[in-house]
Amino acid sequence: HKTMQIKIFEGFEDFAKAFNEEESKDVSATVQEILASVRKNGDAALREYTERFDPVVPESWLVPKSELEKALEGLDHDLFHILEEAADNIMFFHDKQKTDSQLEFSPDGTVLGWKVTPVDSVGIYIPGGRAVYPSTLLMNVIPAQVAGVSRIAMVSPPGPSGLPHKLVMASAALMGLEELYAVGGAQSIGALAYGTESIQQVVKITGPGNAYVAEAKRQVYGTVGIDSFAGPSEIMIICDRQDIPVEYLVRDLLSQAEHDPDAGAILVTTSSKQAEDVAKRLKNLIPTLARREIIEASFANRSAIIVAQDLEEIFEAVNEIAPEHLEVLTKQPFEDLHRIRNAGAIFLGPNTPEAVGDYFAGPNHTLPTSGCAKFSSPLGVQDFVKTSSVISYSAERLQRQGEQIIRFAEEEELFSHAESIRVRLENI
Repeated sequence: HKTMQIKIFEGFEDFAKAFNEEESKDVSATVQEILASVRKNGDAALREYTERFDPVVPESWLVPKSELEKALEGLDHDLFHILEEAADNIMFFHDKQKTDSQLEFSPDGTVLGWKVTPVDSVGIYIPGGRAVYPSTLLMNVIPAQVAGVSRIAMVSPPGPSGLPHKLVMASAALMGLEELYAVGGAQSIGALAYGTESIQQVVKITGPGNAYVAEAKRQVYGTVGIDSFAGPSEIMIICDRQDIPVEYLVRDLLSQAEHDPDAGAILVTTSSKQAEDVAKRLKNLIPTLARREIIEASFANRSAIIVAQDLEEIFEAVNEIAPEHLEVLTKQPFEDLHRIRNAGAIFLGPNTPEAVGDYFAGPNHTLPTSGCAKFSSPLGVQDFVKTSSVISYSAERLQRQGEQIIRFAEEEELFSHAESIRVRLENI
């Protein structure tokens, strides 16, 4: 077992020049073939690809309600209450995101506003490959429930038993849901988008997955809505304090590196000694860890340590990389908050490791990755509703503004637009 290398860069500029991400293998053609087959052949295609990629084909795609209840009943007492309290925290936070329809009535009788309506249905992908994520179920289901979505369907890969992981099934039962299908991969995204004999199509798909799932969501976008184009998980830790224990920095970097071989874990520090201490501890610790091979690949591919000159360079790195998770371990984290423009979730202070956000705090852990925090937000209630504009003009308002609308339309040479106004002015 060869000694792994931890990349240390002197400054963000060196990092930006030298840190070339490995090209992801092109999965587009494979996904396109899978989606076309599911669209044409329905359940038969699900069976074909599940036989190819998963350990067993389930007897029924829909997980029986009795299995969901059994999984929930089988949880030990403490774990049940942990899941229950986590769900309460997530519900409490997302309940504050609700927006109501609004109508504004003007003195002349005109009414302007918007109507908020939940999407009719949503399909949620719950990963079940390298790790199992009941937390993902809670983070996707709860904002959909708060939004008022009437139908929530979930898909999750079958394990050796032909069923999704018991914690996924238990979490579904805890949330009062019964529509969980034992199917994963790009084929499950095709089933949700196009429908099969067993799985009714939805209007929006959310939830993280591997490269094939992410590409499938990208390809079905337009047929259905999606939450985002998600890439591998990321964490950036920024630090200008020498009193932060090395073990905090090491364990927090590893918390994301263990997700995926392409996950990114980056420490930006103002101390060369701190950088060296963290690198040394990582080299000694990683070979002893259960998910060693995944972590080693992460540090070979997308993880590094950057030694910055000062806070200004640190925040230059933050806003350019736009990390999914950002831990702020600076001397004055709240005062530094205004410097951060681009980040998915911001964790302030030494008592707030990224894991508290993954599981328990309440804010959503489905976050923009791969620099998308420059223009995207965490998953929330707003992702499960849509608004319709509401307009009702009074005769008085139309008479007052009609000629301006006519002129505007005629400048665009849309003369029927103009006439639709003119004919009404003649009859008021």
